[in-house]
Amino acid sequence: MNYKTIKLISDKYSLKEITLRSKKFYDQIKKRRSIREFSTKKINDKIIESAVLSAASAPNGANLQPWHFAIIKDKKIKKKIRKAAEKEEIEFYNNRAPKEWLEALKPLGTDYNKKFIEDAPVIIAIFEEKYSFKNKKKIKNYYVKESVGIATGILISNLHYSGLSMLTHTPSPMNFLNKILNRPANEKPFVLLILGFPTNDCRVPKYASQKKKLKEITSWH
Repeated sequence: MNYKTIKLISDKYSLKEITLRSKKFYDQIKKRRSIREFSTKKINDKIIESAVLSAASAPNGANLQPWHFAIIKDKKIKKKIRKAAEKEEIEFYNNRAPKEWLEALKPLGTDYNKKFIEDAPVIIAIFEEKYSFKNKKKIKNYYVKESVGIATGILISNLHYSGLSMLTHTPSPMNFLNKILNRPANEKPFVLLILGFPTNDCRVPKYASQKKKLKEITSWH
């Protein structure tokens, strides 16, 4: 082994406590729902910082950490993002989307109107870095989508556990984000995370709670 290592310091729990902690987390995360009706209630920056640091702890290819999190609170920038996103969504609903896809979206009642982008107090634009630079030398990143996907999952889990609600939004294409947020060419938008608190009368589709049974999604070998 030609690199330095450090001793692993980890919490040690009994099997009983591990089982209880696992169940407790499931009881919390199963309440997560995607929402589209956000209040204007503000969010403490410290919550966002802790969540992003949690995301940045994700396993990733060769520890190259191929991600960037652009945190957007500015109303003018959110307005620009909404305008650009709706432009792509209009094209999607009118021309790009196959009939089967539109049928699958019907229960959600979605359309090209993305008012939530301006309503929510915070948006996190997550970028995947296709390559990096070290000492001005271009370095290829590995397992980029896998790494950023895992980090995004941890970010969502942290934010939900903290008590916030959110929506993952992926207008396609999203390269308008590079221009609006002044991000470099080596970064590609991965997902927009719309973040905040639900309005008092917020509603979600009933079928959203109807998840597949354990036996439908697992096989034990």
